[in-house]
Amino acid sequence: MDNTMKQFQEKLIEIEAEAENLLLARHQLVEDDRMRNGNREALTALRKRARTTKTSVSSPFELLMNEIDVSRALVKEICATCGNHDSKEKTWILFSGTDVYARVPFHAAHTILETDQTRLDYDVKKLQSYVKEKTLFISEQGVLADKVGPGVLKSLVTLQDKAK
Repeated sequence: MDNTMKQFQEKLIEIEAEAENLLLARHQLVEDDRMRNGNREALTALRKRARTTKTSVSSPFELLMNEIDVSRALVKEICATCGNHDSKEKTWILFSGTDVYARVPFHAAHTILETDQTRLDYDVKKLQSYVKEKTLFISEQGVLADKVGPGVLKSLVTLQDKAK
């Protein structure tokens, strides 16, 4: 094999490997996005169960000002998701990626889901940037017809062995 064909073959192998990595990253992006949407739905269900939304929960300052005349602790921590809901009430949770159900306190359930949601958001953004980077790299390699020439590429595609 001459030097030009070896370079051409190495270039094809490099582009194919990068394209394979791109496809794997896109597949992982779809899976992570599916998990992220499931987490988002679960968090919404927990908020509805607590009958609160993040905007309907009073701020700690408002609660402090309302309870200032009562002789209690000056600072009362209020969870944005739990609100005044009983945070020790048990709820069922399915851990992502497993078949394990567990009955955990309400506050722990939404805390786990919110942590997973933050991690999945980060992973999805990281994969999106990786996909953009690989797509740009593959497109910068150019069309093979521009590098090799349309006639040579056509002859490679239609190449047939002749019997002697």
